[in-house]
Amino acid sequence: MIETVIQVLKNAKSISVLTGAGISVNAGIPDFRGETGIYTRGLYSENVFDIDYFFENPKPFYDFVRVMYPVFEKAKPTLAHKFLADLDHNHSVCIVTQNIDLLHEKAGSKNVIHLHGSVERSHCLKCGKEYSFERLKELVIKSAVPYCESCGGLIKPDIVFFSEPVIDFDKAIECVSASDIFFALGTSLEVYPANSLVQFARGNKILINKKETEMDYLFDIVVHEDLDNFFKELQSKGGIV
Repeated sequence: MIETVIQVLKNAKSISVLTGAGISVNAGIPDFRGETGIYTRGLYSENVFDIDYFFENPKPFYDFVRVMYPVFEKAKPTLAHKFLADLDHNHSVCIVTQNIDLLHEKAGSKNVIHLHGSVERSHCLKCGKEYSFERLKELVIKSAVPYCESCGGLIKPDIVFFSEPVIDFDKAIECVSASDIFFALGTSLEVYPANSLVQFARGNKILINKKETEMDYLFDIVVHEDLDNFFKELQSKGGIV
């Protein structure tokens, strides 16, 4: 299987990649539905990330922020993140990520589409004042729920909650449909519309995920393995970067 992926990479000029929470697990950021995911362990319910619930009671979400923002800050890119960044040297690479952790940028990837937004910035929902990652982290330490220092409005990170539209989906479709290879990495392919991107892929479709998904059958190559282990082995066998 490794040899097949290497050959496909050698023949490709453009590559599109969909990444899910699984690519960041080895960086210390828990996924949602994996064996040790935050839903699996019952640490947070999906309501915490629902926009209507957030408006009704933002405290549970900010309890999550208080725990996870320091984790995001300290996290370093995994081998898989770095492999994708290195592909930029000899290929045209577009990464579409469901993750909000900015690890692709930390690894050096240039063309990243954040379908679900990121933790980089937040905004007041009333006056629009912008807050940096650092400032919001300071505010949630001081209070259970952060409110705008200018107008008192509720602050919301620039991430996509359930029931909100994703960001730049048209760009994601364009990038996937124009590529020679489509990778889906570390994603359960359970969240719409990100999971529909495979239908727009015209080149070789490769899925690498620890567990089976209900969409495995749509891919030309399927590997159920830890991402870092896979790319480490690929590099050791002469995989192109």
